[in-house]
Amino acid sequence: MNQKLVVSTLTKRIIACLDIKDGRTVKGVRFEDIKDAGDPIVLAQKYAEQGADELVFLDISASHESRRIRLDWVEAVAKSINIPFTVGGGISSVADVQDLLLAGADKASINSAAVRNPNLISELSSRFGVQCVVVAIDARSTLQGWRVHLNGGRVETPLGLLEWALQAQELGAGEILFTSMDNDGVKQGFALHALNMLSENLTIPLIASGGAGTMQHFAEAFEQGGADAALAAGVFHYGQIALPELKGYLKERGLPIRL
Repeated sequence: MNQKLVVSTLTKRIIACLDIKDGRTVKGVRFEDIKDAGDPIVLAQKYAEQGADELVFLDISASHESRRIRLDWVEAVAKSINIPFTVGGGISSVADVQDLLLAGADKASINSAAVRNPNLISELSSRFGVQCVVVAIDARSTLQGWRVHLNGGRVETPLGLLEWALQAQELGAGEILFTSMDNDGVKQGFALHALNMLSENLTIPLIASGGAGTMQHFAEAFEQGGADAALAAGVFHYGQIALPELKGYLKERGLPIRL
């Protein structure tokens, strides 16, 4: 049986995301117009208690500022939750990931550094196992197709979305976290066509990010986009969607959801 077919029968995951800047949770629209969204510790505890399957913590300015992620932030969040915890931002070496795992992270999310040094994916996978390696891809639709962007969306590359996702998978990525920059923060739904393109071609789990505005949007990411997990931030931070209600709604639609 195809590995993707096996994966698709597993429980669909709902992931809450904390974008961190200067120690605070923030949220923007299409990677711009960043606004404060609250204390990361308080939000992390709330989402764990409400039933989020995982938490993603991204230091969104670390790569742009050429610095490492703040380990004290990671430790503080890790101590406050009991669900799988993925951390990204400013990771550029095996040592960086080792420090994050020792600080309490379960997985590392690499983005810009992986594009600049694809061998980093293989090094991390070999050292820590594929289950620890999430390759995050920020991409925007252009006249030339979907193009990968770096440094928090600030730098466009000639890399195609599917091309890079397949390469990352081949190098040892355990999951792909795809964020549509066009859909991010707009709350009009996920980029279903791009998600479907990825899910049809990848054999590793695919996380959908960017565009959640309603509970139906999550269902569409699973049913039409073929995603294995759906990630959101703003709709959770500002109370537009409650996690228990979302999971109940998806369960009623027949999706395999852990309540």
